[in-house]
Amino acid sequence: MLDRTAGSGNQPGMTPRPGFAFSTTFRVRYAEIDGQKVVFNSRYLEYADVAVTDFWDWTGIAEGVGTAWRESEFHVRRAEVDYLKPFVWGDTVQAFVRIEKIGNTSLTKRFELCHADTGALHAVISMTSVNVHLPTGKPTPLLAEVRAFLEGLPTG
Repeated sequence: MLDRTAGSGNQPGMTPRPGFAFSTTFRVRYAEIDGQKVVFNSRYLEYADVAVTDFWDWTGIAEGVGTAWRESEFHVRRAEVDYLKPFVWGDTVQAFVRIEKIGNTSLTKRFELCHADTGALHAVISMTSVNVHLPTGKPTPLLAEVRAFLEGLPTG
């Protein structure tokens, strides 16, 4: 299992956020801004993808549940973005991730994208993903070991 302090909001120089045990940071690149010189709106979902990839690595789920994790994966079903304040080129984004709800075949994650230097909240993303059985491509209930692993994650 990976060290769960890596990527944590409690690293020196990073702002912790109540209710979140995990965060990761990255900088806004020039290619991500639009003609208005702010991050283009679709990039926020890419930021969520970067953050959730780091989140899954941080959890250690691939090692924690073994083959149960290899036969299915989560596919995005619904995403909602609340844009509060734009990021600009050169900003450092601190992306906080947590699981909000675990359903029978799905889970909902919450992302809070903050300015790493000021702590200002720039965007909130709610994303529901469905657990898909890879060989068939059909939704499938979460296996008991996967559910137990997810329920045991730190909550901040």
